[in-house]
Amino acid sequence: MLNISKSSVSKIVASKKYSALESVESKISSKVLRRLIYCVLILLLVVMFIPWTQNIRSTGTITTLKPGQKPQSLNSVIGGQISEWYVQEGDFVKKGDTILKITEVKDAYFDDELLPRTGNQVDFKKSSLINYDNKVQTQEDLIVALTSQRDLKISQSKIKLEQTTLKLQNDSMSLAAAEVNLQTAKNQYLRMDSLYTIGLKSLTDLEAKNLKFQESKAYEVEARNKWLNTKNEMINLQLEISSVSIKYQQDYNKVLSDKYATISAKLDIETELSKLQNQYSNYEYRSGLYFITAPQDGFITKTTSSGIGEIIKEGEQILTLMPQDYQLATEIYIEPIDLPLINIGEKVRLQFDGWPAIVFSGWPNASYGTYGGKIYAIDKYISANGKYRVLVSPDENDHPWPEALRFGSGTSSMILLNDVPIWYEMWRKINGFPPEFYTSKETTSKSDKK
Repeated sequence: MLNISKSSVSKIVASKKYSALESVESKISSKVLRRLIYCVLILLLVVMFIPWTQNIRSTGTITTLKPGQKPQSLNSVIGGQISEWYVQEGDFVKKGDTILKITEVKDAYFDDELLPRTGNQVDFKKSSLINYDNKVQTQEDLIVALTSQRDLKISQSKIKLEQTTLKLQNDSMSLAAAEVNLQTAKNQYLRMDSLYTIGLKSLTDLEAKNLKFQESKAYEVEARNKWLNTKNEMINLQLEISSVSIKYQQDYNKVLSDKYATISAKLDIETELSKLQNQYSNYEYRSGLYFITAPQDGFITKTTSSGIGEIIKEGEQILTLMPQDYQLATEIYIEPIDLPLINIGEKVRLQFDGWPAIVFSGWPNASYGTYGGKIYAIDKYISANGKYRVLVSPDENDHPWPEALRFGSGTSSMILLNDVPIWYEMWRKINGFPPEFYTSKETTSKSDKK
């Protein structure tokens, strides 16, 4: 039947009598099988040389590039008690819309007139500061007056001293003349006495000379006494000038000390005024924190504090706000072994949860329901899961991402690498080699520019 042996039984056995034998021997299965095997081999050989795009598969979530566009936790700056809610979950709020109102829970702020009374204290301190300014000005005027009086008094005393100096010079000249006159009278008396002794002059002449001598002596004593008195007066004037300087310096120092004491008290008032103004500003700013408002346009997604009368602490989260406008991106995580193979600007194909897609791993152009993206940034440090985070932004040259995408939904991504034949990719995977390393066009162009 299989024509293995050269002997044949076809002449002995009549095959037409047996329908099964006739059916088997009538088929030409061997030729068809050979042709089929050849076609399959040729087809496989052709498929082996079809281009295959190497890629790195990863999963991730939808996020945003700008921190201000991510979901934000709205916190209370001050502690308080929830008094009234103005929104509910799912509501859309604009920037500045009131979300809730809180009331005070600290006894230091219970006073309803706290802000006006603090303002009055600030006004009182300002008035006190003005009075101190006036007092300082008065003391400065007094210092100027004392300085002027001292200068005038010293000038007056110096004029008197100058007059006394001239008078002393005059008295000194008079004293010198009196001394000369005395010496002349003395010499005349002595000569007259000698002449009287030898009898040439009378006693009357001698007595006249003696009288003149005594008069000259009295005049000399008077002139000397007058000179000494003028000299003593000059010394007294010098002492008076020194006393005037000392006296006015003492008064000047006392007024100056009072001025500095006033300035010191004024500075203390300014310090207290600054503290009160700071306190008033804090009270005024705190009063504006009783109404918690939306920092930007967005949707109320989740409230962590609820009810009326619930007490919240400083910095405690109240709710989560999702901004209205945000620029979508995807964060994916890759293994450290794949990190050297990717560069900023490389193409990525994305599949979003909820959007059906037919994905051909090696032929991204033939995939359906996937969207284009570009690598925007690569983290410089490893994440807690042992992988590196990669941010992918939309590709402007591809069709836009779906508008109904939401923050946090899942994605499946393919980072596109080099194009290789299928046989090479099969050989690489069988041997466990990494994808073929290459440099992206953007990196090459940057290096060429440098």
